[in-house]
Amino acid sequence: MSERATFSRMQDSTADDWRKIAGEFASFTRTLPDRLMAHLKLLEGDYGGFPVDRYTHSLQTATRALKDGRDDEYVVCALLHDIGDTLGTYNHFDIAAAILKPVVSDANLWMIQHHGIFQGYYFFHHLGMDRDLREQHRGHAHFERTAEFCELYDNPAFDARGETLPIAEFEPMLRRVFAEPRNSLYKAAMPAAA
Repeated sequence: MSERATFSRMQDSTADDWRKIAGEFASFTRTLPDRLMAHLKLLEGDYGGFPVDRYTHSLQTATRALKDGRDDEYVVCALLHDIGDTLGTYNHFDIAAAILKPVVSDANLWMIQHHGIFQGYYFFHHLGMDRDLREQHRGHAHFERTAEFCELYDNPAFDARGETLPIAEFEPMLRRVFAEPRNSLYKAAMPAAA
């Protein structure tokens, strides 16, 4: 760490303090992909009763999307779709959407934000829930995209013998996708981070 601001209360900060902070922010944002991969790795060994651990499921989902020719952003969404499982047990999709929001399209953001309801089509009925809960979104511009994501990539990615590429395969695209935010409050104020 280099220079540090000197204020005790943010209201007492100066432009010079914020110059120092902005300098640190730029380098901190470059390490976001490293932190995401480390957090994703926390899912390794966490089976939760599933046939594969949550890390393998994430890698398999991304592997299927990559092998199907999806673009980098879509594959990164597939990789991170369940990253919130450790902190948002009841709303993991909200956590993933919050992480992805600054760097993905509206279509991919909506897909990740709603994949929990759409994935429920395959199992909610076993829990006494309405498997057709996703129908409340029928007619939405991204309904079919999200249904397809679950059908082709999320739903079948619990195969203990399924192809599972290592995280290193996805690292370059993760770095590219997170290199520049599209939607961030701080983008205009701190262009060095973009």
